[in-house]
Amino acid sequence: MFLVDQRRAYSNIKWQVRQLEGLLAKMPKLDGPVTPVVKRPKPGRIKRLSEEQVRQLVEEYKAGATVYQLGDRFGIARQTASKILRRQGVTMRMQGLTSEQVDEAVRLYESGWSLARIGSKFEVDPWTVRARVVERGVRMRDTHGRQR
Repeated sequence: MFLVDQRRAYSNIKWQVRQLEGLLAKMPKLDGPVTPVVKRPKPGRIKRLSEEQVRQLVEEYKAGATVYQLGDRFGIARQTASKILRRQGVTMRMQGLTSEQVDEAVRLYESGWSLARIGSKFEVDPWTVRARVVERGVRMRDTHGRQR
């Protein structure tokens, strides 16, 4: 006859409590500011802008709006906004990063910032940041923050 100790699995729950405390620490604070969620259209949906909307898009771009802002405002991808602007003969502003911004991106990356965070700061794609940083000879980190 075998006796089974039912208490063993539940007798020392300190590690479980530590795990739960760790998860609680990662959760957002309820009294902190709420970050707004930007509603973007689902990929693959085609949205055609009217002639009036295209005119507004061009005017807003010329007034200083970014293609990211225009994409959010009109419910289209930033690439689509760029294509529309090019079709309308609009001269595109800065494409990519200036050399000063690349210098700053290198400094930020080496201080521990992620490519996504740097891309958000300069309003460019993280892959653009990665390409410019690699051109400067910076060694990339892996997903765990270790040098490759």
